[in-house]
Amino acid sequence: MWPYPAAVLWVVGVGYFMAFFDITNIAFGLPIFSKLFHMTAAQEAYPISASLFGYILGSWLNSNLADYAGRKRGIGLATILFSIGCLGSTFSDSLWSMSAWRFVTGMGIGAEIAIISTYIGEIAPAAMRGRYTGWANVFSFIGLAVVPIVALALVPNFWWGWRAMFLIGALGILTLLAFPTLPESPRWLLSKRRYAEAQAIIEVAEGRAQRKLGAPLGPVAPSAGEPGFHGFPTAQLFHAPFLGRMLLLLAMWFIWYMGEYTWLGLGPTFFVDRGYTLTHSIMFMLMSSIGLPIGAVVSALLSDLFERKISIFAGMLVWAVAFAIIAYVVDPLAIYACVFLVTVALGFVIPLMFTLTAESFPTRARSTGVSLTDDLGHLGGAVGPVIATTVYAAGGAASGFTWVFLMIAATGLIAALILPFSIAATRKALEVVTQ
Repeated sequence: MWPYPAAVLWVVGVGYFMAFFDITNIAFGLPIFSKLFHMTAAQEAYPISASLFGYILGSWLNSNLADYAGRKRGIGLATILFSIGCLGSTFSDSLWSMSAWRFVTGMGIGAEIAIISTYIGEIAPAAMRGRYTGWANVFSFIGLAVVPIVALALVPNFWWGWRAMFLIGALGILTLLAFPTLPESPRWLLSKRRYAEAQAIIEVAEGRAQRKLGAPLGPVAPSAGEPGFHGFPTAQLFHAPFLGRMLLLLAMWFIWYMGEYTWLGLGPTFFVDRGYTLTHSIMFMLMSSIGLPIGAVVSALLSDLFERKISIFAGMLVWAVAFAIIAYVVDPLAIYACVFLVTVALGFVIPLMFTLTAESFPTRARSTGVSLTDDLGHLGGAVGPVIATTVYAAGGAASGFTWVFLMIAATGLIAALILPFSIAATRKALEVVTQ
């Protein structure tokens, strides 16, 4: 059972919600502030690129901090960074100030995602790691889903609407008020030889579990010890077997993000060029608001029932088949159905991928391992749209649409073929799979 207060899930869940709200809120403010700041078409990419670079750098720096100084400190600093970044974006008065504050926002968002995945994986019982990582991601996808709804209410109707979008993101800092309810990760404490603190947290958790059961707990199964460590966390990842795991997972994330970012960033454009109306194009993409949370809920319910990498494999195949169908069909209803399947698959796969990634690294460098594979994987999200537009141009008006969507389908298939080489960690103690 979950042996901690429900507030723990709510705090990290709301933090996830706000972080993911901040990822996409700029897309709805960009058309307004680009005119206010007299930005050229090329300059409109600066705040978005700044956020991506901040994501990569901030996640790596703060994840090393989380491995060195504690999960709570890492989550707290990440929350402060993206909240301050959003507050600064709210009052930006130039292209450069907006880009600078989006860089800060990106630093916090990247760190939040990596460290929360690590934290949940370490404090959850082995048989429930996937479930609770999935529930945390339900919050994140709801955060993505509500952005268009909030933007529709604010941006067209109020001159300050785009600023309000950023101000809402800054409210994430309020989660710090509940931080005293969060226990530190006992595994991290053990890796630092802080035995008394780890024991105190476990005793409280066991007491709560015993009261729920109304009976004494069973005997504790023997487990491997947690190796101590006080060096630079990133250095630990360049030793066997973790270097091989890091490269494998990096390849998986890189290829997956190539397809995901191409779809999320250019999907509406390709549909319009295909001849669908703008309304149809937007409605196709709005299916994400429905499919993503549903996929995350299914992920939470099924994550620990089957070997994780097999479930991810199945989700990626659904993604690939649905995109292959979109490449050839023209009926809007069929496309609606396939887009729904695509977004459900996306919501299903992402929590599982984060769970598997966190399971693959040792406590002394777990947060950093998640950060490096996910962050550098985002470079695939940067090159994917470039490749897609090149493929589209090569195919021309007749075949470009089909070629691009087959390319997106291929990213899911190739990422799926990498999975058999990853570790099998479902329902196993982390100490067993990270020795």
